[in-house]
Amino acid sequence: MHSCIIDKVKPMRHPSFLLVPLLAPLLLTGCVNDMASYQIEGNDHALTVRIVQDYFWSKEGTVKLTAARLPDCQRQMDLGELPLSGLEIELFASGPNLYTLRAGEETWQVETQGCTQLEAPEANAVTGQALGAFHLDAKGKLLFEAAEAAPEGDTGSSTQAPS
Repeated sequence: MHSCIIDKVKPMRHPSFLLVPLLAPLLLTGCVNDMASYQIEGNDHALTVRIVQDYFWSKEGTVKLTAARLPDCQRQMDLGELPLSGLEIELFASGPNLYTLRAGEETWQVETQGCTQLEAPEANAVTGQALGAFHLDAKGKLLFEAAEAAPEGDTGSSTQAPS
């Protein structure tokens, strides 16, 4: 009886399908998947930008913003796709608990009282105190670099999330 089972088993001729799982990580090499935060008032009040490049050949990355003012609110907002080359997302304090982000001609505005996205002004009409900018370094790590002067009363600081 055992010999019948053995006779039906065919030898594997092309083990190349085994290479697919081994090569898959190489396809993801070089992809950007990082985040950085601007802390407003300690760890419980922050704006965090995350950028994800799905494929190493993509020239754009998906950008998401998480506004948090714990324990009252936390919300993630999809900001769309932006070119990775020369990526810079500027951050402005536009009023109490009101922040504006600008990347080229794109703008977004969020208030952190209720963690909601508001209708943003035109890129050339952005007002408020410049807080700094999120940008990618040469290795594809997302960083927040604070502006030279912080607004009065704002104790914001920058942090980079662990990769």
